[in-house]
Amino acid sequence: MSRFWTDRVHALTPYVPGEQPKQAGLVKLNTNECPYGPSPRALDAIRAATDDTLRLYPDPNSARLRGALARQHGVAPEQVFVGNGSDEVLAHVFQGLLQHDAPLLFPDITYSFYPVYCGLYGVEYRTVALDRELRVRIEDYRQPCGAIILPNPNAPTGTALDLDDIRTLLEDHPAQPVVIDEAYVDFGGDSAVRLIADYSNLLVVQTLSKSRALAGLRVGSAIGHPELIEALVRVKDSFNSYPLDRLAEAGATAAIEDAGWFEETRSRIIRSRDRLSDGLRARGFMVQPSSANFLFVRHPDHRGAELHAALRARGVLVRHFTAPRIADHLRISIGTDAECDILLDALSGILGRNAA
Repeated sequence: MSRFWTDRVHALTPYVPGEQPKQAGLVKLNTNECPYGPSPRALDAIRAATDDTLRLYPDPNSARLRGALARQHGVAPEQVFVGNGSDEVLAHVFQGLLQHDAPLLFPDITYSFYPVYCGLYGVEYRTVALDRELRVRIEDYRQPCGAIILPNPNAPTGTALDLDDIRTLLEDHPAQPVVIDEAYVDFGGDSAVRLIADYSNLLVVQTLSKSRALAGLRVGSAIGHPELIEALVRVKDSFNSYPLDRLAEAGATAAIEDAGWFEETRSRIIRSRDRLSDGLRARGFMVQPSSANFLFVRHPDHRGAELHAALRARGVLVRHFTAPRIADHLRISIGTDAECDILLDALSGILGRNAA
């Protein structure tokens, strides 16, 4: 009962995830999941790990997975941290690196878990408005702060900063932690991991949920200077020493090592994104430039909420946000070409009927 809640729990406004419907047969383009299955090597590794050793605790340091990620990124294993999805990694980041006397900065339109974590951990924050084109302007972050976190590409807009922008941000704030959240970087962004050797205040967070099609396995990572990683380890070991189970570590390691599957599927998604973007523009939509596995769009003649409801009535799920600046936008995950065609056909019917 709520009378037993702490004051902090009373004050929380929890994150609302995208709908995971129970109804079969829906075209699900609302949660930025990969439209293709995981690497067959990852599935084989999970099956092989499903044996009597599940009676034993997993490696608390996830050494094999951290080694695979270190090789992938050209860093040392002690520069890699892993957790139960990038959301858990981010939770540790907020608690271990982002709570300071001066406020944390992040965009006003961005991943909506950020203010939730601030509320949970008592982190003071200040949002920085995107410009009129819904882009991050690095010069707007030239203000006093305790730390900065930016998704790159941003969510839900899909726009990306280049590495020169990230470098400028780091040089503007040499005494503050700068966290770059790269959940969608594999679909067209430039990873800031290559800057880590030059900037000890940089931490890069990534996930295997999107481009590795392992959203159901829950594996995320952070890469940075060993002192930053040590802070995350200290938080983890004060909370849960075993965040990744044996199956997750086996599957994630195999997925990282299967570069061929990764390249093939992300290329397919990028091609489908471009194709869908053309189809939406042909139907009168304004489409935000995207470096992610989704598109952020609006139609100048139709309300976002109405389009969202009309699509759902036709069995197509997309994401709608109610924040004032983006209330008429839809975020559309990239599905297979067949799924995208169903979406486009549904929109043709909706727009044609409304026009009539």
